[in-house]
Amino acid sequence: MFRGFYTVASGMLAQQRRTEMLTNNMANANTPGFKADQSSLRAFPEMLLQRFDEQQIPTEKGINLPVNNVVGSINTGVYMQDVMPKFIQGDLRETGQKTDLALVDVVMPQNEETGYAGSIFFTVQNATGETRYTRNGDFTLDGQGYLTTSAGHYVLDTTGNRIQLSSEDFSVDANGVLIGAAGETATLGIGYAADPFQLVKEGDGLLRNEAGGQLADARGIAGAEFSLQQGFLEGSNVDVSRTMTDMLTAYRAFEANQKILQAYDKSMEKAANEVGRIG
Repeated sequence: MFRGFYTVASGMLAQQRRTEMLTNNMANANTPGFKADQSSLRAFPEMLLQRFDEQQIPTEKGINLPVNNVVGSINTGVYMQDVMPKFIQGDLRETGQKTDLALVDVVMPQNEETGYAGSIFFTVQNATGETRYTRNGDFTLDGQGYLTTSAGHYVLDTTGNRIQLSSEDFSVDANGVLIGAAGETATLGIGYAADPFQLVKEGDGLLRNEAGGQLADARGIAGAEFSLQQGFLEGSNVDVSRTMTDMLTAYRAFEANQKILQAYDKSMEKAANEVGRIG
């Protein structure tokens, strides 16, 4: 009975975590460059149950030998695996703003170890001066003319320096070279992650390289082809209709586990208050 409580509780916790993940995806369906999180439910390792018994040997003195009778396997519940972003190109949306930039994955080499394709990212600097990465190209110029993200993080060039421009009247070619109205030039830092699942979300659309160090320049990666589109933004890759369906499924699974838990609770209440009563 108590094992049933634990099994049902694990199912409720797993569905709650899944609902929270899907809700976050839905909330960021219109966030530029957002990568939808994905996960799967896994069962805890199964346990093999055995019953210890004795078997009588028909001898003159009668010998009892201990034996193990296999009852079968039992599972103790489910859990949700680690949440990982889905690094698939989002749809491009034209804005006409010169400060809006979008990365386009033309050809990304496939990682032989993971079987997944690599991915590219804008290189930015967070509030503490550390290098981070993003696909959100919703940029702007601050009061000093530095190119920043919508959250105020500085966009970096290939040498790790901040990019300063005289005005928003600048152009960017397909390779990421910026040319300002006053003749200033800079090349956007584009990092390449051979295994993008090593990147961890930090908020504000930023990603941290969990393996440490900085990502290699995408321009030096053999077989990697990409381009930049000025005046465009990459949309999120959230499938709204699929996410809504998954949310309803998770809610119904949570509700079913809740009803089972209530049934267990009533059974325990009856066992404590009625079965054990002495008339």
